[in-house]
Amino acid sequence: MRGDLPRREPQTLARWESEGLYARVREHVGGRGKSFVLHDGPPYANGTIHIGHAVNKVLKDIVVKSRLLAGFDAPYVPGWDCHGLPIEVAVEKKHGKVGEKLDAAAFRQKCREYAAEQIDLQRRDFKRLGILGDWENPYRTMDFRFEADMLRSLAKIVERGHLVRGAKPVHWCFDCGSALAEAEIEYADKKSPAIDVAYLARDPQALARVFGVDAAPGTEVAVPIWTTTPWTLPASLAVSIGPELEYSLVEGPAGANGPRLLVLASALVERALKRYGVEDVRVLGRASGAPMEGMVLAHPFYERDIPLLLGEHVSAEEGTGAVHTAPGHGQEDFAVSQKYGLIDRYTAAEINPVDARGRYLPGTPAAHGAEIAGVHLWKANDLLVEAVRGRGLLLAGHPLEHSYPHCWRHKTPVVFRATPQWFISMEQAGLRRDALAAIRDVGWFPEWGEARIAAMVEGRPDWCISRQRTWGVPIALFVHRVTGEPHPRSAELMREVAARVEQGGVDVWYSLDAAELLGSEATDYDKVTDILDVWFDSGVTHECVLGARPQDGLRKPADLYLEGSDQHRGWFQSSLLTGVAMDGVAPYRQVLTHGFTVDAQGKKMSKSLGNVVEPQKVIDQMGADVLRLWIASTDYRGEMSVSDEILKRSGDVYRRLRNTARFLLANLDGFDPAAHVVPLDGMVALDRWIVHRAFELQQKLAAAFERYDFAEIVQSLANFCSVDLGSLYLDVTKDRLYTMPEDSAGRRSAQTAMYHLAEAFVRWIAPILTFTADEMWRFLPQTTMAGPRADNVLFSTWYEGLAPLPADAALGAARFDRLLELREQVSRTLEPMRAAGEIGAALEAEIAIAATGEEAGWLRELQDELRFLFISGDVSVAEGGGEVSAVRTAKPKCARCWHHRADVGSVAAHPSICGRCVSNVEGPGESRRWF
Repeated sequence: MRGDLPRREPQTLARWESEGLYARVREHVGGRGKSFVLHDGPPYANGTIHIGHAVNKVLKDIVVKSRLLAGFDAPYVPGWDCHGLPIEVAVEKKHGKVGEKLDAAAFRQKCREYAAEQIDLQRRDFKRLGILGDWENPYRTMDFRFEADMLRSLAKIVERGHLVRGAKPVHWCFDCGSALAEAEIEYADKKSPAIDVAYLARDPQALARVFGVDAAPGTEVAVPIWTTTPWTLPASLAVSIGPELEYSLVEGPAGANGPRLLVLASALVERALKRYGVEDVRVLGRASGAPMEGMVLAHPFYERDIPLLLGEHVSAEEGTGAVHTAPGHGQEDFAVSQKYGLIDRYTAAEINPVDARGRYLPGTPAAHGAEIAGVHLWKANDLLVEAVRGRGLLLAGHPLEHSYPHCWRHKTPVVFRATPQWFISMEQAGLRRDALAAIRDVGWFPEWGEARIAAMVEGRPDWCISRQRTWGVPIALFVHRVTGEPHPRSAELMREVAARVEQGGVDVWYSLDAAELLGSEATDYDKVTDILDVWFDSGVTHECVLGARPQDGLRKPADLYLEGSDQHRGWFQSSLLTGVAMDGVAPYRQVLTHGFTVDAQGKKMSKSLGNVVEPQKVIDQMGADVLRLWIASTDYRGEMSVSDEILKRSGDVYRRLRNTARFLLANLDGFDPAAHVVPLDGMVALDRWIVHRAFELQQKLAAAFERYDFAEIVQSLANFCSVDLGSLYLDVTKDRLYTMPEDSAGRRSAQTAMYHLAEAFVRWIAPILTFTADEMWRFLPQTTMAGPRADNVLFSTWYEGLAPLPADAALGAARFDRLLELREQVSRTLEPMRAAGEIGAALEAEIAIAATGEEAGWLRELQDELRFLFISGDVSVAEGGGEVSAVRTAKPKCARCWHHRADVGSVAAHPSICGRCVSNVEGPGESRRWF
């Protein structure tokens, strides 16, 4: 019953390998008129697979195999993401950074070799899970053809007007030394100094008059700001206020030179003054933010005018209602500063005085005597707070624990930092608008995925696609040395570069003499050395894989993308944006997301907690099919709990399913479908009914597979095996199978039903229990009703030999439902008799049914065979009110069939068996019509 899966499954894998199963499946289904393309989101080629990988790949495999059985041509080409920082870091640990022991070309070669090794490790484990795919010809983002097609994809995006260059603020990781994509950011708690700083008005009387107040000479008027990033104050170029917000002019704590009035959002006055130690709130006047536009404040420690700007991003939820604006360190800050023309008034060093390592640039001015040039910004926080305090402008300060963006690789805090980067613009050519429209044309599983990705696209900034690293695909652009503008023939030139990359890989870009492509113009242009964001690599797989491999059955758009729920801001989004930017439509028709794996208590898995479940260990102990069954039976729409105990329960379900297969196969011994199949209209009624139930179940399962409801499939299969088969059909038919003559009509009818059940069952379980289905398929009769059996269950489709009961059947579905109710009623009647010791088995009891007139009529027709359905002694039917009663039989027990019959011993030659058994042993055999 356990199947010895850990030992037998590798043998099956070896056979599939030797047979070239995937290629044979492709050959077999290639002529089908309809196709279904599930596109594999590439895992990163680094490290052994974990339980999340197993969940993802098995779900994909279930989809692909169910689509094959539904009659589709369903190819599956796995892939890997091969460029990017983690691989660089792994190679740096072994060989040092670029330029230490290896030049850039040699370093890239080591990265390529490392990624290939990791792919081999992961491929072995994926295959062990029973995943059917083109494992010998996967796509790898580091393949020369793929790298070339990436550049061709970028050329399309350039042509359609989506590429821009600018010194916009982007997430920057000092450990990576590079810009990060939105999907490379995660949030964690961080302790920061939260401070309120007073920005003094250059013309205090003018600012006070906005509130209808005449400020006395010598009175300071200040606009306080609240920030958790004091290190950004050297880059402060403005203060933003809300145009529609109401502000109050209030008395604040005295300044160094006398009284000080403060401008605060009215909704925040009490909270702010409490921080400043002011208990007596005195409001002198109120005004909206709009009239203050353009008024000038003083920088807290530099001789710099700070204008008041109007910004829609300003709210009165926390702080002061005024936002210190450093365009080099915030996206909203940059946008409002650009609107007011501030960006053009300052140098790059003034906009962003922080270098790639997080230190202030040489020449950064001192802050009230505190030298910060060369100081790391985290250490500079305290220096700058003291500088503000020294100027008498620190209104409040305290440590604050808050959620802060971190690098998902290094787990260290990141900052916004304005550097020259390349962007795919969300607005320039209408990408945001078109992407939001495309989202509405996609089917999302679960449905909430649509709202989630739409909100992310609605609010996302331009996509920074440039990285300052070594291992990746270069942004093959030539930029003018004076203007910084890309060459006017950029798309055409990029395609020429792509043709060379396809032959020699990305190294050809770095060794390329620009004159080969630009001729005499080469002296005016520089090559861009930035590489593409790794999310661009995977984001254009719809073009570089689906669009590039029609010979493998692939096409775009894909029918389904299937990944973890974090990919709404990752691969789903990068694919959507590139697809819309290139083709105007989404690259997928449907998107399915699954949750993350957690332990039985809902805790995230970690080695330190000791709650990690390793798929390799589960497979070695229980077999891949048990792991696959757990994955299929778990509701993937939320977190997926897994533990040894949960897997043990999956093992119990597996054994129930396997035992059903064993029983069906065992009773097909000696059954030749070509010779022994009984036509449906000639079958015993119970056999025809179970075929009807199987027909209904197959309809239900096929629909569930189509809507990706795998948990319902497992539950339905388990219930069918336990209830319809185990507790009823298989139990009832043992009498016919074991007591009637081998070639009798009643026995062949039961075998025919079991043959139909087995043919259907093996297909139902094939997408999930891939090894068990293969094993079962090989034990089925090798000749079918239509001829020789195909070599593999995946060459077949859903079984067509099932049929529902016709409406005019003598014993229709409704009457069968009533019989099952009576069977339950009989069981309840006998239970007290068993408990009292009056009977042992139900065969020792005779049953009397008192039925209503109409029901009594059709039950009497079945009366002689009802004992087989109830597995009891004789059954009598009379008219009454629906009662069921039982008495212990006095009739002797047949030694052969164990039924208690009056005619036991009536034939002298067979003194211990009943007349029915005598007929079955040496006579013509009994006849069965109903059960």
